[in-house]
Amino acid sequence: MKVVFLEEVEGKARVGDVKEVADGYARNYLFPRKLAAPATPHYVSMARAKAEKEARRQARLDQEAQEKLLPRLEGRTLRIEVRVGEQGKLFGSVTALDIAEALKEQAGVELDHRQVLLGEPIREVGSFPVSLRLTRNVQAQVTVEVTPLGGKAEAEEEAPTPAQEAAEQ
Repeated sequence: MKVVFLEEVEGKARVGDVKEVADGYARNYLFPRKLAAPATPHYVSMARAKAEKEARRQARLDQEAQEKLLPRLEGRTLRIEVRVGEQGKLFGSVTALDIAEALKEQAGVELDHRQVLLGEPIREVGSFPVSLRLTRNVQAQVTVEVTPLGGKAEAEEEAPTPAQEAAEQ
């Protein structure tokens, strides 16, 4: 069945796209949720007008992000302190949510954790490049520096000094 999409369906289509979909998918999912309509001339013109309006809105969002957010974020280094075990392994991991919270604290920019493009959680100490999706078309690159809490690993803190070893013997 040929349908015109009235709303964006992630992974399928954007507003105004005319596509051929399975009859059951259209009748049972797209039509009841008003995500799509049959591809009649009336609905096609309605969807095209909606698509143009969405394109203007997206262009405005992109411009705002490039002017206001991109200069504050691009090339910035975020420092996140975490508890670390003996071999430099983290207790837990640094997730997109942790990075979003660090952005809010350190840069004053509030992003949703879904806007942090982190393939998998960070599980070791070091510097890692992370992409941020500010809008659909604007991305920023930041460096996340994961450091041990207090500046050194717990194993280093607990290791006895040579004077302590001599005193024990």
